[in-house]
Amino acid sequence: MSTLTAYDASKMTKPDILSAWKSWQVRTFVTIWITYGTFYLCRANMSFALPGLKTEFGYSNTLLGLLGTCLFIMYSIGQFINGQLGDKYGARKLVFVGMIASALLNIVFSFSTAFAFMMVVWGLNGYFQSMGWSPQVKTMANWFTVAQRGKWMGLMGSCYQIGNAYSWLLASFLAAHYSWRVLFWVPAILLLISSIHFVIRLRNAPEEIGLPPIEQLRKIASGEAPAAPLPGPASAPGGKVKMIEDKHMGFGYTIKVCLTNPRIWGVSIAFFCLDIIRYGFFYWAPVFLIEVQGATISGAGLSVAVLPIAGSCGSIVCGWATGRFFNNRRAPVVCLCLFGLAIFSYLFYYAPPGAWLLSLFYLALIGFFTYGAHVLMVGHAAQDFAGRKAAASAAGFIDGFGYIGAAMTGIFTGWLVDNYSWTAGFWYWIIAALVAGCIMLALWRVPVVELEE
Repeated sequence: MSTLTAYDASKMTKPDILSAWKSWQVRTFVTIWITYGTFYLCRANMSFALPGLKTEFGYSNTLLGLLGTCLFIMYSIGQFINGQLGDKYGARKLVFVGMIASALLNIVFSFSTAFAFMMVVWGLNGYFQSMGWSPQVKTMANWFTVAQRGKWMGLMGSCYQIGNAYSWLLASFLAAHYSWRVLFWVPAILLLISSIHFVIRLRNAPEEIGLPPIEQLRKIASGEAPAAPLPGPASAPGGKVKMIEDKHMGFGYTIKVCLTNPRIWGVSIAFFCLDIIRYGFFYWAPVFLIEVQGATISGAGLSVAVLPIAGSCGSIVCGWATGRFFNNRRAPVVCLCLFGLAIFSYLFYYAPPGAWLLSLFYLALIGFFTYGAHVLMVGHAAQDFAGRKAAASAAGFIDGFGYIGAAMTGIFTGWLVDNYSWTAGFWYWIIAALVAGCIMLALWRVPVVELEE
């Protein structure tokens, strides 16, 4: 069945309902996958603008790190706020606003000459960038069951790895051939085009197009309930399907879920540590390769692109592994990833000079373990522990903590490198990964159940 934008479920057979649902699942996934990947065009570009800013204005690594910290702090604040707003208003409105604002702010940044102004603009960009993830986690929870999320959220997690990779490749190409200012014009135009595609193609939940909510769809698919008439409270007089509106549970409910759930707190603190090392590589790897290993800008772009490319494999494989080996429990796979991340970060930094192929192999494994753990924590775990009614709030809460860690790694890594060495910076990242792994061990045996909401 084609993906119509309006159905009457009371007149549909079970095969029709399931066909429409599956068709819209694919449409929703593809739309979100494309959309969130393009967010990185207007975020990852900064990594390759840093050498140009350093050359033109003579900024130190500490100041350049401060730019990243401004984005990360505002992104963190935005996640706490926009996670809550995502549960109320949905992705279609919030994500669209974020894309338009981020694109315009990138264009404004390209005309900057004063560092204070750069800080303000890049910080605001961080806030509007934060509108991208959490509302779309909520949308995925609305369309996919717990049993399906291991596979589909793993695939979704690959979007920002691939997006990161092509954003870096585009930025490195532009930096090698044009002024650093062009790095902000081209991505902005592409993000504006993506925003139009997004708002046309997405719907927040099955209920918006006349299909039953995900709880009913799961029962219909499993044979627990017939399509029409549905038994009990889901059946209206005359055998017609009674549609259940996907109502917002109120800010009191979503805030309580985040603040009183110890599992969400555990994931959040571990995610804080993970983003220290994740954004250590994300923000500083190109500078490290250029300054320490003598790579060209284009060469550094090709090298660091392996991080998100391998990371996309990590998110898919790790999402699959939670269902295949651990009955949808995410913590065991996260633990294995975090300890693996610490080990291979150590091996990467201490690899023999000139062993570029070995270093590239280590970088690939770093990307695999980083993003394998990342999407399980900020995607799967948020949905599993909070339920779909508070999925965006939980994702924003967890990601908000992560970007506090990212903010610390922006300026603190720069300070460590300026005042000590890259060795200090790398050990800062490695210790963070080890701490995160130890925290997630406490959640190893926590089961995941399908919540009835």
